[in-house]
Amino acid sequence: MSRIYLDNAATTPLDPTVADAMMHVMQQHYGNPSSIHAEGRQARTLVEQARRTVAHHLRASIGDVFFTSGGTESSNMVLKGAVRDLGITRIISSPIEHHCVLHSLDYLKQHYPQVEIVLLPLSDTGHPDISVLEHLLQADDRPTLVSLMHANNEIGTRIDLQQFGQLCQQYGALFHSDTVQTIGFYPIDLSQLPVHFITGSAHKFHGPKGVGFVYINGSHQLKPFIDGGAQERNMRGGTENVYGVTGLAKALDLAYTHLPQREAHIRELRAYLLEELALHFPQVTFNGDVAQGHYKVLNLRFPLSPATELLLFNLDIAGISVSGGSACSSGTDTGSHVIRALRGDADDAVNLRVSFSHYNTQQDVASFLSALRGIVEK
Repeated sequence: MSRIYLDNAATTPLDPTVADAMMHVMQQHYGNPSSIHAEGRQARTLVEQARRTVAHHLRASIGDVFFTSGGTESSNMVLKGAVRDLGITRIISSPIEHHCVLHSLDYLKQHYPQVEIVLLPLSDTGHPDISVLEHLLQADDRPTLVSLMHANNEIGTRIDLQQFGQLCQQYGALFHSDTVQTIGFYPIDLSQLPVHFITGSAHKFHGPKGVGFVYINGSHQLKPFIDGGAQERNMRGGTENVYGVTGLAKALDLAYTHLPQREAHIRELRAYLLEELALHFPQVTFNGDVAQGHYKVLNLRFPLSPATELLLFNLDIAGISVSGGSACSSGTDTGSHVIRALRGDADDAVNLRVSFSHYNTQQDVASFLSALRGIVEK
């Protein structure tokens, strides 16, 4: 049975062109980038070429891009480093952030009791209340970091980075955004955006797992998060993942080079799914901002019934890969913290996240709908 993969917010298939680029590096450029001999210099050149590619597409300074193991490490670095190194005593965030942010905030609350953690109220579609944020910034001038994700990984709700960044700038707060879901899918111009820190992860845009980056504005430097060497300009000890960062840069280059075509294709698939759901499943509602949210994500809400109770399981048996929420929470039965933040502890529905890539086809969506009908209409 040929499976259909519609869980691209969790991870994306590795682009064959990216795999070829990585294989070439693994086979031909095995030197340590810290070595001064020819093999080391060749490896160093590859790392710096990758850094230039990332900086180019994000309109960032080359010196502000640091490679990491992914989005989780990057956000940990920013949040904990801001408290340790920049004197931050208040962090304002939201209850639907990725767990790498929320668990970092839990750590800070436990180990740095002087730091106040404030979570903004949300609209029904998951938008953080910007008026409450302005009130908090206006009423208290303590050193503050605002940490809000660009697009939510479960429901797709997206904030305006310019709007939130300008507000932070107005009141002298630092601004961090988890952009893991939007890098490679939306243009991000760091020469214009008033943002101090963003994060990215290669496997979300058809690159390899285990490699990502953090952008740290040069005016707010952090100390190393991982000690042990002078790699990444003294910011991250450990021999560089040369083939990983090469794959990241190649995937990012492809993502932005082909962004218009890929976006148009994914939007067509999403529109087709919405039309068919309205026609055949009028009982389905949605979590998040369907109109203005991330174009690759739809979070469906089915009324709980004997037919929908095991919906994810039965779709998997039918060869359809979707999810109920964040893959980072798999293996637990606590449910989605995102849906809980929006709807409380109500357990009267089954939530299903469908997330697309440019590899998906209309036939994939049609097959998903057919499988869905076969399960729900029993």
